[in-house]
Parts: sequence; structure tokens; C-alpha cells
Amino acid sequence: MSQSPQGIVEALGHSDAFLAFQERLSLVARVDRPVILLGERGTGKELAATRLHFLSRRWEKPFLTLNCAALPEALLESELFGHEAGAFTGAAKTRHGRFESAHHGTLFLDEAAVMPPHVQEQILRVVEYGAFERLGASDPRRVDVRLVVAANADLAELARQGKFRPDLLDRLSFEVLHLPPLRCRHGDVELLARHFAARMHAELGCPGSPDFSPEAMAALRTHPWPGNVRELKNVVERAVFRAAGKRIRHVDFDPFASPFPPLPPALSPDPAPSPSPDSTPVPPRDPATALPPLPASFPAALAVFEQTMLRNALAAARHNQRRAAELLGLTYHAFRGLYRKYARTTPHPEDSP
Repeated sequence: MSQSPQGIVEALGHSDAFLAFQERLSLVARVDRPVILLGERGTGKELAATRLHFLSRRWEKPFLTLNCAALPEALLESELFGHEAGAFTGAAKTRHGRFESAHHGTLFLDEAAVMPPHVQEQILRVVEYGAFERLGASDPRRVDVRLVVAANADLAELARQGKFRPDLLDRLSFEVLHLPPLRCRHGDVELLARHFAARMHAELGCPGSPDFSPEAMAALRTHPWPGNVRELKNVVERAVFRAAGKRIRHVDFDPFASPFPPLPPALSPDPAPSPSPDSTPVPPRDPATALPPLPASFPAALAVFEQTMLRNALAAARHNQRRAAELLGLTYHAFRGLYRKYARTTPHPEDSP
């Protein structure tokens, strides 16, 4: 989905799953009842709620959103219902909540599964009677608000577990729309990728149009997309940026992957065991205890000793090689020579003849 300058949300996709979802959304948009949107992260729940509002009879009225997971419990209640001056410490003046501000419009509550029970009870009253009370007030206020809630959790299962009010779920679930994940939207990946690439291409001021190599587009099609459309957008925009106006031949799905090789096993610090409550402290390991029993090959034993000393020094220095060299009384160049020696080969005591 994308948003036009006029604020109208446009849907992008031509897969059967996507079109079926859009058809159900368009139908329920005309009916002035609560709607639940369920979907994985990155499937576009807020964009779907925005489209639902603009297709409804309330499209000229306010459309407000609130992520319930972004606020602590105490602030969430005030943000939704407002408060009177002096209702709590720091409440210097009366403040309207989201319900009042969305009067005659639509209020979208994202991450609704995390709402605390007493907030759920207050929302139930608003849905049933159109009334609520500001914090610190005793007189009820009436509002006309269409409520759209979203979650990436199974609200029905949470209700069975007692973590979500079943009566509130009943009132909200006039229609429940499941947003299809990108992996089920067959044929939409290429359409969305070209759309996001064109926008990024224009943002960077690159001439012409972006072009994907067959290998790059095949990689996009076969990726499972756990982050859905949001992940696709980030991957494509990163690929366009790195291509610098040239043909996109490579897409990077994991920006956290390091280009540097991992530390060789012989120089990797041993993981520290987790102490149990009744266990006695384990003294630091003496490098000499790593030596093989006699008879043994002296070169092999020396190699084991050097590796152990390097490993312990690196662990003590938190892998700062200059500091590790100082701990061993070596010059940095001497330390690097030993490091490179054992980065290529990792002899162990059992390798002794």
C-alpha cells in the first residue's frame, strides 16, 4: 500500500490473497462497526486501518492512531481518555484523550493485545455505551468513535487464557480481517519491489529507471520474508542505494552480517559455565593444565601452550589485540605473528605423534 498526497491509501498488489483481503476491507468499511485486524509484523495493519477509514462515511472526520505497546500502563489510560487538571502529579491542565479527539471519526489502536485489564474494561464501556470518564472526573462524556484494533497475536487464544476480556473481544469482532503475509501473496513481490525501487531511485536523484538482474529478482521471489512488506521495502531500498544508479545485481537480506571472518576456534574464548546456586567457585584455569601428558611431542605441546596463552590473553583483554600483547609481555607485531600462525592451523594435544 502507498499513500497519495491527498491522504488516500492506495493498495498495491494483484495476488488472489491480497485482492480477497481488499474486497473484504472495502465491504466492511461502509458498515459503522468495530473491526479487528490481525497479521504478522510488517503486513501493513496501520495502512489497512487508514484505508478502511478513508473508504468509510467518516472519511472527512479525524483519524487517530495509538500504539498501545509504546506507552506505560499509567500513561496509556490518560492518552486514551484524557485527564482533569490535578488528576495526578504533573497534570497541570485538562487534557483531551484520543477518544475525545476522534469524535465522529475513527480511532485505530495497534498492539491491542498488551492493553491492561482495567483499560480493556473502560474501552468496553465506550464501545457499548459511547461514554467514558476522564481521569480525575466523575461526569461521563459521550463520544461517537469507530474503533479499529490490530494485533499480531491470537486474541481469541488470549481470551481463552484470561489475558484478554472475552466480552470486549465479542464487541470488537464484528469483522475480523486477516492480513495475508507476503509469502502467501504470490506474484506481488516483483510488483512491490519495482514500486519501492522506483521511489528510492527518484529520492536519490538517479537518472532513468531502476533495473533488477534476473538473479536479484529471483532472490527476492524466493525469500520467505518474515518481516513481510516492511522488510521487502528496506531490502529493496538498501539495494538501490548500494547500486548507486546502476543495475541491481545483489540484494542483502541481513544488514547485520559481518564481512569479517570469525575468530579462529583455537583463539576463541571458552564459554564461561553458568554457576549454580550450590556450586563452588571455579578457579581460573592454569594454562599448564592444558598440556598433554608425557610422553608427548614437544612442538605439539608448545603449540597447545601458546594457543592457550593467546586465548586467555584475548579473553582478558576483551579481544583488544594490543592489550592482549601487553598482558603477554609481547610486542604487537610478535603477537600478530602468533595470532596469524594459529589462525591458519589449530593443533591440539591429540595431534601429537
